[in-house]
Amino acid sequence: MAGAGFREAVLAVVRSVPAGQVMTYGQVARKAGFQGAARAVGSLMKQNFNPDIPCHRVIRSDGSVGEYNREGGSEAKRALLRAEGVRINRATCGI
Repeated sequence: MAGAGFREAVLAVVRSVPAGQVMTYGQVARKAGFQGAARAVGSLMKQNFNPDIPCHRVIRSDGSVGEYNREGGSEAKRALLRAEGVRINRATCGI
């Protein structure tokens, strides 16, 4: 699952998430064609430092932002999402 096909599919999905919207790790996995690979998506996002991949728009299924590998951690991720108009709560991800 951690092959190039998985990586490229996940990155394509994350690239498509518009500003002001979020997807959960599980939603990204499903849309990329890898049902049940939410943790693998999280691992891939943890390794992403490409500014063209808006990994801050991928959140946990409980509506919390989760981890962020950039300076400032989760608080920086939360600030980026707020700046894009996202309110972080359970309704954010439709649960």
